[in-house]
Amino acid sequence: MDNNKQMNKYKVLIVDDSEMNRSILADILGEEYDIIEAEDGEEAVKILRKRSAEISLVLLDIVMPKMDGFEVLVMMNKYQWIDEIPVIMISAESSSTSVERAFDLGVVDYISRPFDAVVVHRRVVNTILLYAKQRKLVGMVTDQIYEKEKQSRLMIDILSQIVEFRNGESGMHVLHIHLITEIILKQLFQKTGRYRLTPEDITMITLASALHDVGKIAIPGEILNKPGKLTKEEYKTMKTHPAVGAAMLDELPFHQDEPLLRRAYEICRWHHERYDGRGYPDGLKGDEIPISAQVVALADVYDALVSERVYKRAFSHEVAVEMILDGECGVFNPLLLECLVECAGKIQDSLESATFGASISEQREIRKITEEMMQHEELSASERTLRLLEHERTKYRFYASMSHEVQFEYSVEPSMLTLSEWGAAVLGIKEIIMDPENDGSFTELLGDDVIRNFTELLYATKPRNPVFRFQGLIEVKGEPRWHQIICQALWSSDETPKLTGAIGKAVDIHDEHMRLVHLEQTASHDGLTGLLNHASAEYIIRERLRLNPRGKFAMFLLDLDFFKSANDEHGHIFGDHVLQHLAGKIRESVRDEDVAARMGGDEFLMFIDFTTDLDAVVDRIYHSLLGYYEHFKISVSMGVAVSNGENLDYETLFHHADEALYSVKLAGRGAYHFYRPEMDEMFAEREPIPRTPVESNGVSAGTDAAESGSLAKAEAADSGEMPEKTESKAGGSGASENS
Repeated sequence: MDNNKQMNKYKVLIVDDSEMNRSILADILGEEYDIIEAEDGEEAVKILRKRSAEISLVLLDIVMPKMDGFEVLVMMNKYQWIDEIPVIMISAESSSTSVERAFDLGVVDYISRPFDAVVVHRRVVNTILLYAKQRKLVGMVTDQIYEKEKQSRLMIDILSQIVEFRNGESGMHVLHIHLITEIILKQLFQKTGRYRLTPEDITMITLASALHDVGKIAIPGEILNKPGKLTKEEYKTMKTHPAVGAAMLDELPFHQDEPLLRRAYEICRWHHERYDGRGYPDGLKGDEIPISAQVVALADVYDALVSERVYKRAFSHEVAVEMILDGECGVFNPLLLECLVECAGKIQDSLESATFGASISEQREIRKITEEMMQHEELSASERTLRLLEHERTKYRFYASMSHEVQFEYSVEPSMLTLSEWGAAVLGIKEIIMDPENDGSFTELLGDDVIRNFTELLYATKPRNPVFRFQGLIEVKGEPRWHQIICQALWSSDETPKLTGAIGKAVDIHDEHMRLVHLEQTASHDGLTGLLNHASAEYIIRERLRLNPRGKFAMFLLDLDFFKSANDEHGHIFGDHVLQHLAGKIRESVRDEDVAARMGGDEFLMFIDFTTDLDAVVDRIYHSLLGYYEHFKISVSMGVAVSNGENLDYETLFHHADEALYSVKLAGRGAYHFYRPEMDEMFAEREPIPRTPVESNGVSAGTDAAESGSLAKAEAADSGEMPEKTESKAGGSGASENS
């Protein structure tokens, strides 16, 4: 028995930065209530986020560090906790301004320090009992309303099901009309105030939509279920069902003043009217047709198109929308057509996921009734709602911990970030961070790039396009790791929506990201030397020439002379080391933004842009490559082609550099030449260079890069023997060719 009493104790949250004050209040109330303590406002908000459904009363101080009592009240109003949990302010601050502000923010009582223990105890008891009785009363009223609405909806569902049964259709049509009508009405409500719709109107019209075809009860079954086209007489009979249904409702001997009946009458009689006046039975035009009938008419046509009937096959969602917009099914209100387009995806998703049954109907009714009850200031949520809410929160915490995702909620005003328990633990920070933009430890953890991207993308959202995502580095246990951040901006439901914050999650994609980086590196770089491969270099060069056709560029093609002898005399492993050595020299000789690539074999390419004396740059690069690797002399032959604002394409530059290199090899190697126009005639008889096209992704679509260069052909005359030591010096050769 004692255990049961302990479990059923009301919970009181005491929020005060003074441990002494908390202790005194706990001693006063501890025997009758479960006491929860918070040493500042920030901790109080954290507790309320987790346990608001359990807490029966808050005793709140004003002056506290981090977040004061007024800020706590602002948060309680924002999250509507103040509607469920009474707050008694206890403070030494007794100015009329503070007292008035506290009451404006929703406190139910204000006790000044020093206080009398008996007074505090009595006021706490009275407040808790008052709210408990109110909750019980609301629960009873909610249950009665729920049962009444459930029975009413049940009778409507039964009647509409009878109609659909006679019509040879399933009850899914009624559910579909219900869903589509509700979605379009809500979109219309957000879009314009032209029709002065209220949430109650939307609920009423949606409910009444189930009776739109009640007049079909009077239509003969052989006409309703005829698989072929109706005759003129049959069609004339079918067209009577709106007027018949309206007459049936109009002749009811009771409830004629009920709003539901009036809405049902409008829908029954006029859901086959059209905006241009060509509908039936009364030929109404434009907004002479009640908006309830206009919306149900659009929903009815859409569902008829996407559903299979005895006389037609089902059309796809896209085709149905296109047919409606093209006027193939009659003319509709342009404003409603805009709503249809804007929420077409939502309609399709709702119809695909909808299932007909009492459980779904009950869930929807519970949600509706709860929303309606919350609109009345004098009533708060029932105990059932609180239990459901706590159940959902329990599920959320479980899923959040199992997902291994950093889930968060950000509010703009006041600026506050709330992390899931798992997320806060893995990042090593608090669950609630006030003013995160100016919290040094937090900004250091995320880095400027992540915070800047989040802020820019958040404020770039619109109510209709609230989702955004990006990737960034977040520090986890001292290690920067790549995360995918996915967020949805939150907007108020005001006539002019206001950005209120965002919810989102950060998913660790570091391992996958690094694998992709490695794959990209492998695909674009030579495996032996680490330089770019031919295909990637060609793609980059083409892009730079395209973006800056009048730029000053130089392309270098070079061969490692007598490389065959390195392989023959010292083995291929030694030869690989020689190539790696030369690649390192090439990398050191150019800037990070320049292009350096291995073409294949012992052939290399460089591509630079220049603004100063190119002769000096080329001479420096050339001589930086010479020297020895162990005992093997490094000698290179190099051809240089220049685009000096002449808008040359890749093929032309490559051909010019190749001819310049060819001239060096014919002259005995170990030098560099610039391309000259007369080289075209000199090598006119030479077999042209085979080229391989490059696709947009930079990967060669033809032969291997090692086969694409023809420089090795120039070595066909070379037996691999070392030349005599009378080879020309690079500087002299280069100067003569350039002059």
